[in-house]
Amino acid sequence: MRLLVLLAALFVAPTADGSHIEGKVTVHGPRDHRDVVVYIDRISGKRFLPPAAPVMLDQKNLTFVPHVLPVLIGTKVAFPNSDEIRHNVFSPTSTAKFNLGTYPRNTTMHYVFDKPGVVTLLCNVHTEMSAFVVVTETPYFAVTDKDGRFVIRDVPPGKYLLKFWHERTKAGVMMIEVHHDQPLNVTMELKK
Repeated sequence: MRLLVLLAALFVAPTADGSHIEGKVTVHGPRDHRDVVVYIDRISGKRFLPPAAPVMLDQKNLTFVPHVLPVLIGTKVAFPNSDEIRHNVFSPTSTAKFNLGTYPRNTTMHYVFDKPGVVTLLCNVHTEMSAFVVVTETPYFAVTDKDGRFVIRDVPPGKYLLKFWHERTKAGVMMIEVHHDQPLNVTMELKK
């Protein structure tokens, strides 16, 4: 019983009574500013429970959908094959090397992402296919839309390191302070 209490104190669920962070990220070069992952780095002394259900990263029309997927550490990701042809999902990333093999339509394979960082996904059957899973240590993340806009909801008050990642630029970082019931608006420009 004591062990359960200690584990419950160690792992916490995200709260729904915080504030939100919103803003805009400009990606230097292209006019399309989508697929920037914006997330709060680790929070000292806190670990968060991953979702109980797998998160989907599909294979449709010879592409991974979505192209960029942020997940909380410990999340199980489902890789369904929705195409008529066979696909393979593998990662050459040193912190998450795996190969799910080649599999046909209407088959789903799974992988648990248990280390933080950016994981590259490829298909060795279709070399033009690529995607990224950004594994974070907090559930406070978002992906920008075409205009570079994002919202991270229910962030508890505190001082945090906010990180920005995009596949074609250098990462960005900024210190922020979130106050209860006061939305925070941020802007960031990412350059090559």
